[in-house]
Amino acid sequence: MELTFQQILFYGFSALLICSSLMVILVKNSVKAVLFLILCFVSTSGIWMLLQAEFLAIALVLVYVGAVMVLFLFVVMMLDVNFSVARSGFTKVLPLALLVAIGFVVVLSQIANHSQFSIQPEVISDEQSVSNVRQLGRLLYTDYFYPFELAAVILLVAMIAAISLTFRGKRSRKSQNIDKQVKVTKAERLKIVKIDKPASHSEDSE
Repeated sequence: MELTFQQILFYGFSALLICSSLMVILVKNSVKAVLFLILCFVSTSGIWMLLQAEFLAIALVLVYVGAVMVLFLFVVMMLDVNFSVARSGFTKVLPLALLVAIGFVVVLSQIANHSQFSIQPEVISDEQSVSNVRQLGRLLYTDYFYPFELAAVILLVAMIAAISLTFRGKRSRKSQNIDKQVKVTKAERLKIVKIDKPASHSEDSE
């Protein structure tokens, strides 16, 4: 069985995607994890190009690799995360974490078996062919609207989890009261204090 050049590229991008995905969760350095995640996105965009999904491939590179991951990289480099403190109570919550993970996998398997997730390719003739972007938008907001909203909820949960992980307790913050500043009067803003003159040296000597 001879492999075509397209198949070789597909297997190469797939192997690179799997290896880089494993390195994201296995490396201890958070900066290297972000770099491996960027490599995951680049490999995924290559697979999408092979599948003739040009819009998804370009959007992944421009939006995620070019903007979001650069922001993640700067945030990870600036945060002073103490990993020893974060991993101190890992063994205590490990059984609960495994139970939650198993339940999450069961729920995802039930949702993935839903009819709205079934892949049914639609054959379009050359006369009725439309652009890739228009076809993607039509399928995303009609047939796959429920999975699209579910992905948005998962992203929201991930954002809340990231905020809770980086939050370091209650902090005293100074805030402005604009309404109080506008209503302040001249007497409240300026106060004249009369200071007595100090005694002269001659009076001190007497």
